[in-house]
Amino acid sequence: MSDLIDTFANRLRYAIMIKDIKPIELSKKTGISKTNISCYMSGKYEAKQDGVKSLADALNVNPVWLMGYNVPMDKNVKLDELGNPVVEVPILGTVKAGYDYLAQENWIGTIDISKKLAETGEFFALKIHGDSMFPVFVENDTVVVRKQDDFENGDIVVALINGEEATVKKGKKSDNSILLQPLNTNYEPLIFTKEEMKTIPVKIIGVVKKLDREF
Repeated sequence: MSDLIDTFANRLRYAIMIKDIKPIELSKKTGISKTNISCYMSGKYEAKQDGVKSLADALNVNPVWLMGYNVPMDKNVKLDELGNPVVEVPILGTVKAGYDYLAQENWIGTIDISKKLAETGEFFALKIHGDSMFPVFVENDTVVVRKQDDFENGDIVVALINGEEATVKKGKKSDNSILLQPLNTNYEPLIFTKEEMKTIPVKIIGVVKKLDREF
């Protein structure tokens, strides 16, 4: 666990201020006497473990944070092995048009991404199949994708072609067409006009932002 960096009294006073709750209200929520809460806030003595939990639940904060440790205040934040906050995103099986591909029944697992990255959009993850993106991506790599319907030239995009399973390719666009380029030179690029994108259809559903690979 991270080193203790603050006092229980400081954290309790701060949480009460941020959550805009009066000590008497906190007493009613927790069953802890107002006298004891006042003593906790003054630093006269600290709450025992069950008291810390009751206070943390009532204030909706992480009990470990309330005890003064260097962890996120939010009780729902998950930490990685280095103590950094992370967020779970779904790893999807197949992605096809015509239904909510982010629905939970399409999940085959989850993967953690940094909370900082998660705050930049809506994310999902896919498993790489085949070798069209070799050597950058190989079979069973997991790529983390930010959901979006447009991209910048050179982005690695996820596209749905004719409602079939999503494909991962390097994207390039012009005023009149879009090119989906495999990185493996044994494969030919896929080129679609703007009209073909509407009629086939071809739909961009995300941009790859992170690669996760197990060794």
